[in-house]
Amino acid sequence: MHDSLFASAPAGAITDVPGIEAGHFTDTRRPTGCSVVIAREGAVAGVDVRGAAPGTRETDLLAPGNLVNEVHAIVLAGGSAWGLDAATGAVRWLEEHGVGLDVGVARLPLVPAAVLFDLPVGDARIRPDAAAGYAACAAAATGQPLAEGNVGAGAGAVVGKMFGLQHAMKGGIGTACVRVAGVTVGALVACNAVGDVVDPETGRPLAGARTAAGDALRGTRRALLRGEPPHPLLAGSNTTIGVIATDARLTKVQAQRLAVSGHDGLARSINPVHTMSDGDTLFALATGRADQHPGMMVLATMAAEAVAHATVRAVRAARSLQLPGGLSLPACTDLRRAG
Repeated sequence: MHDSLFASAPAGAITDVPGIEAGHFTDTRRPTGCSVVIAREGAVAGVDVRGAAPGTRETDLLAPGNLVNEVHAIVLAGGSAWGLDAATGAVRWLEEHGVGLDVGVARLPLVPAAVLFDLPVGDARIRPDAAAGYAACAAAATGQPLAEGNVGAGAGAVVGKMFGLQHAMKGGIGTACVRVAGVTVGALVACNAVGDVVDPETGRPLAGARTAAGDALRGTRRALLRGEPPHPLLAGSNTTIGVIATDARLTKVQAQRLAVSGHDGLARSINPVHTMSDGDTLFALATGRADQHPGMMVLATMAAEAVAHATVRAVRAARSLQLPGGLSLPACTDLRRAG
């Protein structure tokens, strides 16, 4: 079975967007971590939450009708709600480096965040904290190429849990960018979906729920439609979170619409997506560095494409994981795909 043209397309990175830095912290004590996307000079921001079980911080301030227009970083983290503490460390790092909203007596960094549930992967008592968020910012400042796969917020990510964790596969974090008419749109996506990650060009599963024998993909959509019952799922135990960034100049309303459009990319690359057990959340950042503006129709198309690319990269870059107790999470490259 040959790969689609989509699968071999250049990936790029969210850091290709002028004004954007990104970095990871990966906890070596168990597979978990956090990732940060930084806009030191501030970026107009928006957010769209589609999953029914989100874990977020500071998303209300991004509503178009609310006062604050720009933020300075976005944090993505494992550790479920505990992982939101990573944003506190990012705030501290940014303040130390003079980044933030000038409120007269200080510079106040504004850092929204979203988390995914990776607690079953290793010791749940180990999760990203403020020190982890601080370290991710320090890593971003080095300017090193952005790693993908089993790092940062994707370190403990798992996909394809519809029929139980024992049939799932390793998820991860991926990045991509798209350029059109002098404007760049990039995405960073940590994929911990309950559904399968699929090739957007063919709809064929790349990673997800495996068959009972464990050596091939089951194809979650087809399995559900032929009547196979899903495994009981804990609400919020699955989530895909990410950041879209562009150098186009956007209003706050337009940034929110860009985040909305990014979910089209998730819908093309994850099936099923936006379920009652997922907390799917996408942020959008606009640095305004580009002189050109191709229009919102083109930007929305670019955002969906970048998100879909980044989601596929998240599983293609992932590597297998063997956990204590015998649980094995193979990677995309380990299995033949369902037809």
